[in-house]
Amino acid sequence: MTMNREEQMLCRHLMDLAETCYRRDIPIFSDFLSLYEQSLFHQYVAGGLPPVDFCLDGGYEYAERKILAFEPAGAGYHIPASFCALEILPLQAKFSEDLTHRDYLGALIHLGLDRSGIGDILPMDKSCVVFCTAPAADLICRELTRIRHTSVHCVRTDRESFEYSPHFEDIRGTVASVRLDSVLALAFSGSRSRLVGLIEGEKVFVNGRLVNSNAYRLSPGDVVSVRGFGKFIYQQEVSQTKKGRYLILIQKFI
Repeated sequence: MTMNREEQMLCRHLMDLAETCYRRDIPIFSDFLSLYEQSLFHQYVAGGLPPVDFCLDGGYEYAERKILAFEPAGAGYHIPASFCALEILPLQAKFSEDLTHRDYLGALIHLGLDRSGIGDILPMDKSCVVFCTAPAADLICRELTRIRHTSVHCVRTDRESFEYSPHFEDIRGTVASVRLDSVLALAFSGSRSRLVGLIEGEKVFVNGRLVNSNAYRLSPGDVVSVRGFGKFIYQQEVSQTKKGRYLILIQKFI
């Protein structure tokens, strides 16, 4: 894969952060990275790092957008204080609208925030949790008062004690093999030929890493994210039919 100028600049920036961590013997952190940006890091940067430790964290187990933390080797990971969690709540719940991820994201971008300052957005019943950098949190708490026709206010939450249990739809079905293209067709009820285009179009990630091979074989526990479609966990191969097909179980995030 040939990187464009923007991708090259990102990789140089991440390497600069790692080198600063090593030279100055201090922890240092990126902004929030998308799955694609995380994949660029793993592919082009991680193998050439100076002797530092790193971790990626987005605030909960299945987070997609994550901050990259570099620390001096052996120091142990400490997620930055600048990484916050906010809960956005309606002022009057009984009069609030049913707001979507798009509504919350649009309202935050309308404040003038850059997407790199915002992590995952988790709409819940009549509220929403947003992970963000400290400067973004200050702006959101100060300026966000309305989303669509709903008046809202923001409350800082304890990120360390935050717990999130996603909802899943169990999907069972048979596939010719546990190749990525076959499992995608089951998960998203589409033809293999249509979904192959998503793989070739660099829109499919397994455990946060870009996968561009249709024949990639999934392992139990793999988290598969497809840009614009959603994500699922490949759980297991349940059994094999007499015709040699595989009955599998996946859990789709809803």
